[in-house]
Amino acid sequence: MISSLPILEYEYAALEPYIDAQTMEIHHSKHHQAYVDKLNTALEGHEELQNKSAEELLKDIESVPEEIRTAVKNNGGGHLNHSFFWTILKKDVEPSGEILEAINKEFGSFEEFKTQFKQAALTQFGSGWAWLVFSDGKLEIVKTKDQETPITQGKTPLLVIDVWEHAYYLKYQNKRPDYIDAFFNVIDWKQVNENYLNSK
Repeated sequence: MISSLPILEYEYAALEPYIDAQTMEIHHSKHHQAYVDKLNTALEGHEELQNKSAEELLKDIESVPEEIRTAVKNNGGGHLNHSFFWTILKKDVEPSGEILEAINKEFGSFEEFKTQFKQAALTQFGSGWAWLVFSDGKLEIVKTKDQETPITQGKTPLLVIDVWEHAYYLKYQNKRPDYIDAFFNVIDWKQVNENYLNSK
């Protein structure tokens, strides 16, 4: 299917002061839009692929013709990752529900989960993402570089932080640790819990 930029269910300023409105606007309307445009361009002339979603394309990336595979992987991944990222953002939502129980069980405590998740985000070299995923019946923290996505490994994303510099540089410059700390104030734990329930 022809991809399009998803409409956010909140204003660009909704995550202030943790993520500033200007960053959100540029991130969504410029960076994400560019991935959408480049994915659609890559698929021109491939009608059989245009009927597939970005997720379907990435789950079966080896079936994509080699001459456009890298473009589909990079831009399809950028579109898919960002589309997911926007859905798990909301200010001042406390963790609760089965996902909190699962986190406490898997990591020992919520604080230990935060420590490990922050470490994954901090140590992602260069551009990329840190994820909480559901895989083989349990929770796992993973990292992906550039626009790679855990779905290609059969893992189900529950939560993600974008650690590309364009996600935080206007406000935090090179202080990625400060951005990660702020991110914990804008996680929509209700949505993360729904993602977890759906993954099971």
